[in-house]
Amino acid sequence: MHDAPSRHLNMLLVEEQPLLRKTVSMTARSLGLGTVHEAATVQAAERMLRERAFQGAVIAIDCGVQNGCHYNLELLDKVRNGMSASDAAIPIAVMVDQATTDLMRELRDRQVSRVILKPFRAKILLEAFEQMSGVRVR
Repeated sequence: MHDAPSRHLNMLLVEEQPLLRKTVSMTARSLGLGTVHEAATVQAAERMLRERAFQGAVIAIDCGVQNGCHYNLELLDKVRNGMSASDAAIPIAVMVDQATTDLMRELRDRQVSRVILKPFRAKILLEAFEQMSGVRVR
């Protein structure tokens, strides 16, 4: 049941796993959380961010394997530096496989509102979008 009327929000989900993207997108829509636009790659997400404004985003950040673990934070930087059609201050949650002290500092510096550790259930992503949309669903 919805506690607040749904307004149409566009949110971005950047995740390589198609089943997870589809599950979250369809469930968010059915719960009235808005439309979750799916991007499988950073390149697709960059294109989508140039073309439309989003009111929130959940972005998977993978650790590169060359020379140790280096997370690619360029997509976050582009949004935060106003290089997208979205407001630079939109709420952003990230999904990571491990949360090091250095990474947490980098994410805090970029005003990331939530960190989701992998593995997780789709419900966790829905809760993140619920928080961004302001629609309470239970």
